[in-house]
Amino acid sequence: MGKKLYLSTTDKKIAGVCGGIAECFHFESSLVRIICVLLVLLLKMTPVIVYVILWAVLPKQEE
Repeated sequence: MGKKLYLSTTDKKIAGVCGGIAECFHFESSLVRIICVLLVLLLKMTPVIVYVILWAVLPKQEE
């Protein structure tokens, strides 16, 4: 199959969601974090809710 989205265990600041997205799509993790912060500033609480849901639902990356 293709790529799977996991919580990152190596590149995490809070929960590993942004690090996991960056690893899955081959982006810089700092770029994903900046985009997340900008989305929170623009859209208020919606990105925070999505982040918490991803944190709860995504499995941890196996080492």
